[in-house]
Amino acid sequence: MTKRLFIFIGMMVIIPLIITGCIPGDGTNTSSKPAGFFWGIWHGWMAPISLIVGLFKKDIRIYEVVNIGWWYDFGFYIAIISGFGGLSLSRSNKSKKSDD
Repeated sequence: MTKRLFIFIGMMVIIPLIITGCIPGDGTNTSSKPAGFFWGIWHGWMAPISLIVGLFKKDIRIYEVVNIGWWYDFGFYIAIISGFGGLSLSRSNKSKKSDD
């Protein structure tokens, strides 16, 4: 039992550290290598975590400023809408089915 608890706590510490290694404003993207479409998707998924980290580090934002433009925006919004909007759509469908 204690071994499983130790592994669970270890994973709860390690996984967020790995995930937050690629949040907007961390210096990964430079003017010679701007963020593209797939970085936009990743940053959209990481937006809630970036918001929390941004409270403590002023150089971290939820949106990468150094990007290629429209394609980055498109990927970012796809991730935001599918992550947050998708949850509300699935909830409304379930509640309609239970009413029938």
